Amino acid sequence: MPELPEVETVRRGLAPHMEGRVIRSVKLARADLRFPFPPDFEAQLTGARIESVTRRAKYLLAHIRPVAAPEHLWLSHLGMTGRFEVHPAEARAPDQLANYKHALADAVAQKHVHVSLDLDDGTHITYADPRRFGFMDLTPASAPSRFLSDLGPEPMGNAFNADYFLAACAGRQSPVKAVLLDQKTVAGLGNIYVCEALFRAGISPRRKAANLGRVRVARLIPAIRDVLGEAIAAGGSSLRDFADSDGKLGYFQHGFAVYDRAGAPCTTKGCNAKITRIVQSGRSSFYCPACQR
Repeated sequence: MPELPEVETVRRGLAPHMEGRVIRSVKLARADLRFPFPPDFEAQLTGARIESVTRRAKYLLAHIRPVAAPEHLWLSHLGMTGRFEVHPAEARAPDQLANYKHALADAVAQKHVHVSLDLDDGTHITYADPRRFGFMDLTPASAPSRFLSDLGPEPMGNAFNADYFLAACAGRQSPVKAVLLDQKTVAGLGNIYVCEALFRAGISPRRKAANLGRVRVARLIPAIRDVLGEAIAAGGSSLRDFADSDGKLGYFQHGFAVYDRAGAPCTTKGCNAKITRIVQSGRSSFYCPACQR
């Protein structure tokens, strides 16, 4: 499933093509994805001006101004295999095209295009989702989507700091990894980048959150930010389902220190241990038992 860096890659690809544009037409190929499309979804989007494209946690947010309604928030979640693709009216260099997409052959992916948009400058945008685990929501901006109401702070924002996280961990006997994956505690982190950040901070995923202490948290917060920043700069990670829109893969997976490296040597100089895989709450955790305590 795409995590924060992959969704941010999508946002950065879509924004230059969508912001300031008017949606001339909308076509839905089916009535639902994971959930049904909102009532009047096509009617509300048709003629709407896209004011901005932002991100919250793992959600894409298009702030739109419909023709005869107040500002709305169009929310999209990519699920496992969601793919936005931009087709400009005029040919442009590949690096100007949006985004992050499912790596199936185009001929296969086109069978799963469920949403199509035409913008006022001739740009055509499609959303394909072979597994249909993604979904879309549309709500008035004055009444934000239920999907956003309980989210914690962004991991790269100022609100996510050592004092906040120490307070959030106080008394919690869950492993630190589980706490980091709790979207109510911190929004947008996923399995891949939590494994990598815990390795950089030298913290075992097994350690109880209540036993972290300020010294470890002081290492963890910048490690999370560094890992996410590097992943965004690399265009995310391409694992199984994802590549960018011109077929190039994200590159951060080539720098994994622990994720999906079970049995491989630890990358820390002088460490002779091998990366270990365990299962926590149904998810694989990868770590170095010597470097992470």
